[in-house]
Amino acid sequence: MYFLLKRILFLLSAEKAHYTAMALLKLACKLGLRGVIAFIYKTPKNEVIVAGLKFPNRVGLAAGFDKDARWLHELSALGFGHIEVGTVTPKPQSGNPKPRVFRLKKDEALINRMGFNNAGVEAMKRRLKSRPSGLIVGGNIGKNKTTPNEEAYKDYEFCFRELYGCVDYFTVNVSSPNTPGLRELQDKEPLLKLLNGLMDLRKEYISNGKPSRPIFLKIAPDLTNTQLDEIVEITLQSGIDGLVATNTTINRVGLKSAPNLSRETGGLSGKPMEKPSTEVVAYLHQKSEGRFPIIGVGGISSAADAKTKTDAGASLVQIYTGFIYQGPGIAKQVLGG
Repeated sequence: MYFLLKRILFLLSAEKAHYTAMALLKLACKLGLRGVIAFIYKTPKNEVIVAGLKFPNRVGLAAGFDKDARWLHELSALGFGHIEVGTVTPKPQSGNPKPRVFRLKKDEALINRMGFNNAGVEAMKRRLKSRPSGLIVGGNIGKNKTTPNEEAYKDYEFCFRELYGCVDYFTVNVSSPNTPGLRELQDKEPLLKLLNGLMDLRKEYISNGKPSRPIFLKIAPDLTNTQLDEIVEITLQSGIDGLVATNTTINRVGLKSAPNLSRETGGLSGKPMEKPSTEVVAYLHQKSEGRFPIIGVGGISSAADAKTKTDAGASLVQIYTGFIYQGPGIAKQVLGG
């Protein structure tokens, strides 16, 4: 059935198709079909504990799909073990000019240069007050485009404070290629300052009787091995709970799609990312000797892809572009349900 719907949706621009598809899912749930949808896409229960959290299964929905936590009730019917919302910033921002998402159909890939478009952390906080019970929700946090890098830590700390009581874990996004200068925050000095500040805030919350919220760092796939070594050092030194590997890439090697598409600026996701992201996961896992969990992201659209990630050392996996190409049954498909 999704094959037919996909043909129609792919006639629309990628961004418009996204909102149209979610409007249709929301409508179906409003018409009382949520239970039917949940039954159709029910996934096998295979609990796994990562960073102290009990996940019903290993497959989650990556950040970027539900930037503002608008569709948690609807998406939770599709069998995902967790959903990561965001990237959210302190203030609302419109993101980069449209068009800013491009389908590379021959590669089963996307290029996006969204630019952290979101309604701001206050709007997300309001929505999360009515989040579905029993769903593991992660909060992916970032900085506003107008915030200089030397002040970036303040944006992350603001989002952290606002969402601490609303999400189950945090992902610190310093690796999107679509906010100018953001990836410079992956350098050791600014990154340690940012992460140590968040860890100090968490200690304050814990000392006041609040639960501990795991903190993950999302990294780019375009780092050298020397830079990855540094990331491992920073992870262990700061005491954060783990890494998300990886974000989208600026690499365009080996694409089959026409140059007018493949040369669009932005981050590439989808099937071309399966191998490079897995290589990063494997390198980090080996270098760290498995001392912290890794959430594997990039090019997952089948059970085999997910197994490759977990064999490389990933404790959990996340999907985004595979959802767009494979449809709402992607979690069930990947989990072999």
